[in-house]
Amino acid sequence: MSGELIVSISGIRSETRKHAVDFAEQMDARGVRLSLLVAPRLKDKYKLVRDDETQDWLRSRRDGGDAIVLHGYDQAATGRRRAEFATLPEHEARLRLIAADRVMEQTGLRTRIFAAPRWNSSEGALAALPGAGFRVAATLTAVHDLERGTAEKARVLGIGEGFRAEPWWCRALVMGSGRIARRGATVRLAVTAKQLGSSGPRQAMLDAVDLALYHSATSDVYRWTPVRESRAA
Repeated sequence: MSGELIVSISGIRSETRKHAVDFAEQMDARGVRLSLLVAPRLKDKYKLVRDDETQDWLRSRRDGGDAIVLHGYDQAATGRRRAEFATLPEHEARLRLIAADRVMEQTGLRTRIFAAPRWNSSEGALAALPGAGFRVAATLTAVHDLERGTAEKARVLGIGEGFRAEPWWCRALVMGSGRIARRGATVRLAVTAKQLGSSGPRQAMLDAVDLALYHSATSDVYRWTPVRESRAA
């Protein structure tokens, strides 16, 4: 019995796009699709609407089979060392989701899939998602189908954005990927585009992917299948 392999990249912007592009080419050579985690705004006043080249690349990747996942609005901390959606009540989360959704629509990158910064969504944020039009929420320990009210348990193994990047952790990530794949479970790997610019983390991600593929994991992305389509199938 083989499991699935989901590989995601976050923090894609003009300064880090080259690292993401190079890694995507490596994944293409392996037949692995990517889930691209996109935020309308990032630190240092970065705005996706002003970055035409990154928009074009993201759209081309989506058209080739990759998935676009909303990754917060501006990733501003909502408390001391707390990620953007980690503690938000439902009303505030909904406002941020609606604002982000408008920008994603404006750039031609609208999606029904959400993963909070650092994979940390409060109960209020999860409750706000369906009303804002989202159908899937990927959290640290599960992928939630918000339309069906179900969740597939699978923990993220990552480098950067709350995860460590030291050599010992990179080795642990590779071994963890192999163990999960051998069990036929879902391997969820995540990396920031910035970390892909460092040889150690980049090689660890490549090794983790290769080990999962060796144990017969099949490539997949974060996706939503409407209830009516699944019933017809």
